[in-house]
Amino acid sequence: MEITQDLVRYLEALGRIELSPEEEAKTQKDLADILGYMDKLSELDTSGVEPLSHVTGQFNVTREDTVSNGDMQDAVLANAPETKDGTILVPRTFD
Repeated sequence: MEITQDLVRYLEALGRIELSPEEEAKTQKDLADILGYMDKLSELDTSGVEPLSHVTGQFNVTREDTVSNGDMQDAVLANAPETKDGTILVPRTFD
């Protein structure tokens, strides 16, 4: 993919930023360098390499999702200034 000046200006518009002409030229060169490096990486033979999800080999430790504090509806509603049918009444924000 070629990084053109039009593409850099499009990215400016997407990011809602303004770059000087010098910054646009530097950004164009930097993006072209990044994509060139990615192309170089894609040339590597990775056929014998297993994909990794985490470099250290650690896995997320998860626990059972269980309710620990039970039914607290009455305690919560006791702190509300106004309630109705088991809910907290709040002022209207719009008509």
